[in-house]
This record gives sequence, structure tokens and C-alpha cells, in this order.
Amino acid sequence: MKYLYFLLLFLFAAPSLAAESLIFVCERSEKNYTETYEFIVVPASKNQKAKVFVDGRDLDQSNELGRQAVKGVLITESTVLVSIDAHFPPESFDGVQYGAGSVITVIAINRPTGQLRKVETIKGGILSATLGEGTKNYQEQCVAATKP
Repeated sequence: MKYLYFLLLFLFAAPSLAAESLIFVCERSEKNYTETYEFIVVPASKNQKAKVFVDGRDLDQSNELGRQAVKGVLITESTVLVSIDAHFPPESFDGVQYGAGSVITVIAINRPTGQLRKVETIKGGILSATLGEGTKNYQEQCVAATKP
């Protein structure tokens, strides 16, 4: 039910409160591995849909390895919400055949605290075989960066 709320926000929300890009420096940790990355959200304009970049890589991509699309971005004074869909064709790796797969990702950043929460739903494909099928929840910490 809470995902329905996010979907309605994406579809019916008023135009973005922010006219400029939002830049965050985020850190994710898993076991003994820590990674720092830059997360940039560019609000939609009259001529272009909203864009999201991770370390300069546009998250809207399509090639022979699959397609990934930013489906929605909502920016309020307190929250940044991002919805991403990714689809992957069947593939063979180390002699094992994997079917097509998909990942639906919802990211919420609490702007005052910098807390990033990510929910990923994995269905099929090599990711399902390696990470497990189903919904995964992640929490990371971000800091709003100032523009150079």
C-alpha cells in the first residue's frame, strides 16, 4: 500500500520545488566494503524529463545488455524520491543459462538527515540467481554537496 502512495506522488504531484540540480555525496557499506559515490538529481524541465546520475553515469541507459529508465523523480523540501525500472535479456555466464530479469528500484532521500533508503525488487535473471529473488532494503548515508 505504501508503494501506491509513492506511485501517486510521482503521477500527480505538483511540479518540482527545486529548479536546480541536487548533488549528494553518499556512502554505502556492506560487510568490509565501503564505497563513496556522487548522486545527482536533475529536476524535469519543460523540455526534458528528470535525470539521475551516479558518479557521472546517466541512469537512463539502453543497449544490448538491457535497458534502465528513471521513471519518476519527486523533489520536496524534505524528500527526494526516485523510481527506476531495469530489464535484462536472457544471458549465459560460465556455461549457465539465465532467463530475462528485472529490477524495480525506489530511492528516498531524507534531505534534512541525508538518510537514503533504497528498496529493490528483483525478479528473474542472473541477479535473482546471485542476489536472491524478492525485495531488498538498503540504507545509506548522504550529505548534500555544494556546487563548485
